[in-house]
Amino acid sequence: MMTWALALVVLLAGGVEAAAQGTFRPVVVNGRVTEGSAAGGLAQAISTATSAAVEVAWVGYAVPMVAGDHDMCCSSSDGSGCCGACALEPDRKRSAMPAADVAAAPVMLEPRRTLVVMARVEGGRVERIRTFSDDCRLDAGGRAVLWLTNVRPAESVRWLSSLVTATAERRIASGALGATALHDDSAALDWLLGAARTSDSAHVRGQALFWLSQRAGQRAVGTIADAVDRDPDTDVKKRAVFALSQLPADEGVPRLITIARGHSNKAVQKHAFFWLGQSNDPRALAFFADVLGR
Repeated sequence: MMTWALALVVLLAGGVEAAAQGTFRPVVVNGRVTEGSAAGGLAQAISTATSAAVEVAWVGYAVPMVAGDHDMCCSSSDGSGCCGACALEPDRKRSAMPAADVAAAPVMLEPRRTLVVMARVEGGRVERIRTFSDDCRLDAGGRAVLWLTNVRPAESVRWLSSLVTATAERRIASGALGATALHDDSAALDWLLGAARTSDSAHVRGQALFWLSQRAGQRAVGTIADAVDRDPDTDVKKRAVFALSQLPADEGVPRLITIARGHSNKAVQKHAFFWLGQSNDPRALAFFADVLGR
């Protein structure tokens, strides 16, 4: 069986250059961090690392993140939100950091625009996907961490979306789907639109509709609205109604009012009433007054 170190030799073979100057790398504590390259393909790099790992390990990389307020760091146990590291391992709590590591951590002066994707590998397979914003400091829990450079966003979308379709485990599928949705790449939006319309899994369709609502745009709005009427699963229809409630008010509220006025599915109609009530939008209040005055 290949060792972790040998896997890194394989990944770095062929004279692949080291990470270019300015390439992002998160602050990682309590972990054995090494660096590899995905220049030969992300899926192949992760497959090689996964098959070579003889113990639980993490593989991570960074890609541009879609615009928005995406704060994906954990908060400290005392509520201070300071000077700790987010634990990668599920059974660990946020840990304290040495002063030197705190000083080295990035200070965010602008909105977060880099997505950190971390894959936990065990037993020759990926068994968890976690995402963080670029200001997060990570506690690896004593595990080996392989940080990949030269990752192309479109390849990341293909790899993550393949995890969604290849597994029936909701934890893995949900993590991979959420990570896909946060990519600032047209391939991510294209995949979400397709998954919302055609996935065999009601869970995946519902999750895709939610993430589409976070991106907005006319293509997303049309797909969400179409799901309210055409999806065969009532729970997915209700998720689509919720997705409408997450859109900018001028896009979502009028559509919710239309659904509440007379959708053929009473459960969906009731759901629209609920989310209109949460909106505090003057148009929703006027609609309720009209209904009650009849």
